[in-house]
Parts: sequence; structure tokens; C-alpha cells
Amino acid sequence: MALLTEADEISQIAFGFMGSKALFAALELKVFSLLAEAPMSAAELSVKAGIHEDRAMTLLTALAGLGLVSVKEGVFANAPASEAFLVAGAKYDFGDYIRLQVGKQMYPLLDQIEGALKGEMGEGATESYADWFSDPEEARLYSESQHAGSLGPARQLARVLDLSGGKKLLDVGGGTAAFDITLCQKFPDLTATVLEFPNVAALGRSYVEDAGLSERITYLDGNALEAEWPMGQDIVLMSYLFSGVPGETHDGLIAKAMEVLNPGGIILVHDFIVEADRTGPSLAALWQLQHTAFTPEARSLDAGWLTGALTQAGFEGSGIRVMIPEMTMLAQGRKPG
Repeated sequence: MALLTEADEISQIAFGFMGSKALFAALELKVFSLLAEAPMSAAELSVKAGIHEDRAMTLLTALAGLGLVSVKEGVFANAPASEAFLVAGAKYDFGDYIRLQVGKQMYPLLDQIEGALKGEMGEGATESYADWFSDPEEARLYSESQHAGSLGPARQLARVLDLSGGKKLLDVGGGTAAFDITLCQKFPDLTATVLEFPNVAALGRSYVEDAGLSERITYLDGNALEAEWPMGQDIVLMSYLFSGVPGETHDGLIAKAMEVLNPGGIILVHDFIVEADRTGPSLAALWQLQHTAFTPEARSLDAGWLTGALTQAGFEGSGIRVMIPEMTMLAQGRKPG
């Protein structure tokens, strides 16, 4: 990451929240889905979206400045990325993930960051996923939006790894089973157990049922840090788990994976991970900071430590690769067999 030299570069960071809010508002008003029907003027969009023409023009101008839409002779159209990822129903749409989880949950939680960094969490603050997900409505909102956000990396994992030799997968903190559904659809001999908080598991079962996989994907209700993990696994997957738990638990999670895996079984850790020299990627680093806001004991995870920890725990062939560019990586290792 190049070091900053100009004042306007600092301003881009300081005012970045305005761009975020413009994106959230556009998703709430279905701007990208409306523009997918046809390019239109601010006046035309104002009618479709039900807002004043002046406000429509202000929002569209902000979106154009961000590169989310194009504008030519007063007519606005989606940018290629907006068309691919922000139009409702598009193949790779993850707009609801941004609108609901990031916009309505993660964004407000960042108000806790100063207190979390100083170890001075105020009364009523959210201090862990367990605390957060004890509220059924918060668990529902997070899980439904996260399902959309997890489908992309799940499809990518299914493409880059050959799991055809595995029969039993344990997905620790697996949410609504986006990874498990995708992997079981790709590998017909695979079955999965998802260990998850009860309020999330209740939602996950409905996704599994809708996918027609209830006989192959089952849930185990519990806290991953406290529950007993079932033995005899061929694959243990932990996606976005390390970034949401105290750093002091990481070694224990790796050890539990080693314990429950069959000889020759593999561990998969997918998360927000920065390079070993801690120069970035910036998005991965910012997501780690975000998690600190509501898990103050969380630890910034780097590629060097993680691959070293897997090797130290006894896993062979430990390695790491990029999954979501600039955001997440996938580490893996194999239990000696």
C-alpha cells in the first residue's frame, strides 16, 4: 500500500462514510434495480423511486461521482459492477448483504470502536456474537443478509478445491449453511453438520430445506467455543469464525479441528486475513477493525501467523490463497494420515 502524501487523500478517508451512506440509500430505494430496467433521467427515477426530483438528482450525482452509475446528457445508467452485483435477482447480486448487514448492523456498531479499543465498552454495548445473536431479530437480519454474502466465496471454494474424497464436513459457525449447500450440491457424496447458535440454526434449517438437502445437512445448536464437536470428520471448515472470537481462542480452535478430523482430513480457515508484513490489503484490515468494535478481544489475523499455527499444530502442507480479492484468504492443512 502506497503511503499518502496529499491532504485530499486524507479527506477521501475522512469523508468515506458519505459514500457508504449514498450506496446504502440507493439500495434502499432500489435505484440500481430500477436503472437495470432502462437508463433514465433524475425526473424519471424520481417517479419510479417515489422521491422528489431534486433529491433524485443529488443522489444520482453522488453515485456518478463514486463510479456506481454513468451519466450522459442527463441520463443515468448502471456501471458494469452495479449491474452485476447490485441489481436484485442478478446472478451475483449481494446488494441485500450490503444494505442489511453492512448498512443496518455493522455500520452502527462502528460507533463502539473507540470504546472497544480503550477497553471501555459502555452500558448496553454489544460485546460478542453470542451477545448479538441472543436477539432473534438481530440474528435473523444478520443471517439472511450474510447468506447472500457467503454464496460467492462458497462457489469459489467449490471451484478451487477438490473435496470429492470427503464424506463428512463439519462447518463450525456455519451460519445459514451457504457453504454447505454449495459444497453438497457440487460433491454428491458429501454430508455436513453445521455448529451454530440456536437462533441462527433455526433460520439455517429453512435454507437447507429449501435446497432439498435436509437429509445431508444437519444442524448442531451451540456455541463453537463451548460445544462438543462431533468426531470422525473429513473436513473442518471455519469461515469468518476467527475474526469474530477472542484471539486467545484461535489455537484451541485449531487443536479441536485436529482432534475431530480423521487421518488425512483437512482443515479450512476462511477469513479476513492480512499479509504477513501487515501492509494490507486495506479492506481486510478494515474488516478486522470492524469486528473489534463488537468483539474487543478479537485479534488481527495475518497469513504468516495462521499458516505457522497450522504447522505447529501438526497439520501438513499448510498453505494459504486469496479468496475474495483484497478481503479474504483461505488457509488449509492436512492431518497426517
